[in-house]
Amino acid sequence: MINKITLKNNVKIVDNKYVIKKKSKSLNGAFNYLLSRSFDYFPQIIREDDSNIYYEYIEDVNEPNEQKIIDLLLLLSILHNKTTIYKEVDLDYYKSIYEDVSGKIDSTYKYYNDLMNNIDEEVYMSPSNYLIARNISIIYGALNYAKEHIDLWYKMVENERKVRLVTIHNNLCLEHYLKGNKPYFISWDRSKIDIPIYDLIHIYKKHYLEYDFKSIFKVYLDKYHLNKEEMILFLTLIAIPDKIRDNVSQYKNVLEVRRIIDYMYKTREILKEYRIKE
Repeated sequence: MINKITLKNNVKIVDNKYVIKKKSKSLNGAFNYLLSRSFDYFPQIIREDDSNIYYEYIEDVNEPNEQKIIDLLLLLSILHNKTTIYKEVDLDYYKSIYEDVSGKIDSTYKYYNDLMNNIDEEVYMSPSNYLIARNISIIYGALNYAKEHIDLWYKMVENERKVRLVTIHNNLCLEHYLKGNKPYFISWDRSKIDIPIYDLIHIYKKHYLEYDFKSIFKVYLDKYHLNKEEMILFLTLIAIPDKIRDNVSQYKNVLEVRRIIDYMYKTREILKEYRIKE
């Protein structure tokens, strides 16, 4: 008999005993692989059907978010250490990454260049456009950094035939970390095998305003060392600014531009902290 159902985000919590989540894909294979690599920091699957997955319920311990983000990165380092593999790749592997990132940099530069040309033609700038114009130098500086460093990265890896891969959660944030009798990652639907830096990028873009990632990243890097090529690609990717999402109101446009500018100033400090020495 069910006494209580609690709706939280996109799951149902039944009597604080189990959790029902809509099934996007079966995770049995992924979880069995993690267990084979001695990583068991995920909720146990009780059962699944065609529509839902039923998980054990984890009672989250109340602790400060500043401690949680550190614990999250410590658990991430364990995940990456436990699942590291080296894979043979062909010439096109690194070339494809280079072309994709270079294309994104060029597209973003053209977007902001066209935007500035339109702003220059305005007689009276809107508040959001004034904010862009006042801060465009940090955006161009970040794009120049990204272009320079993706070229440097490709020179280092273009003749490599191996890549280091791990299981990445691919959707990490504080909402997907629980602390019960041990730490857990939840919401594994997007997990896959890929380069470790993508988990760091996701965490950073989700929480960059809330925490001092200059020091927080060191928690992870002390436990799982990124090689020089991985660090260069990581810094390159976080340096690329978002394009501005169009909003119906000028107030929301200002908030959107402010979000991007805040991100760029925060990221500039990260780029300085982890400056690559050639």
